[in-house]
Parts: sequence; structure tokens; C-alpha cells
Amino acid sequence: MRKLRNTFFAVLAGVALPWVATASAPNPGSAPAESPARNPMSVHVLDMQTGLPSVGVEVELERRQPGGRWERIGSGVTNHDGRIEALYPQTQPLEQGEYRVTFQTGAWYQQQHVDAFYPVVQLVLRVDGRLPHYHVPLLLSPFGYTTYRGS
Repeated sequence: MRKLRNTFFAVLAGVALPWVATASAPNPGSAPAESPARNPMSVHVLDMQTGLPSVGVEVELERRQPGGRWERIGSGVTNHDGRIEALYPQTQPLEQGEYRVTFQTGAWYQQQHVDAFYPVVQLVLRVDGRLPHYHVPLLLSPFGYTTYRGS
């Protein structure tokens, strides 16, 4: 029985492996697919209490101007996956400097009929220009939050 089973798997591998290799091999005559330019700034909000994306959170992006004044340059609302993929203005190149991302968490929790301690979460971050994309995740609960530099 063991010999029959080993023979079966050897035949299966002989049939399946060449097909898998052919299916995944690039066509030598085709040009590589070009991906669309990725927006330099994105956010992702997850509700740690439910383990689900935070859909409908209003988010604002500001850039610190010379003299310290903050200028609003972008805004959006998180989608069905809790994300805003393109928070930075599409028509502007990414500039080095300090940025402030403001999440309207109190309004979102109010829509969820949940009392929350932080009505607003503001994150100030420094963009050094070494990367083409900066991702800002926010893990949210009614009485706390955490964040990190994503990828």
C-alpha cells in the first residue's frame, strides 16, 4: 500500500509541478506590467475592541509651514477596510517636513454608540523623504490607541 501511495504522489507531482512552473513563469516576449503610482501617504484604522476595520473615520492631513503654522493639504474618510489609500494630494510631490494626521475618533465612536476617552487622535510625524510611501496605522479602542510606522 505504501508503494502504491508513493507512486501516486510521484505521478501527481510529475503532472502538477510542470504545470505550476509553466503557469507562474513570465512570458519572455511580454513587457513587465506597470503598476500605478502609489500615493505617498496612507492610513489604516482598526478597532481593537471588535477586531474590525473602523469604517467612516474622518481623517485630515496637515503640513507644518515655515513659522509653525499648519496647512491642511488633504482629508478623507476611511473605506470599508478602514483605509484611506491616498491621503496626500495627488498633484503634489512628497516634501520633507513635519505632517499632522488628525483622526476624528470621538465622532466615529459616537456613531457606534460607544463612549470614548479620546475625541481626537493627532499624530505628528516627520517625513524625511527616504521612502516614497508613508503608512500610518492607528489601532483604536475607546480608552486608548497605538500607532507605528507601517509599510
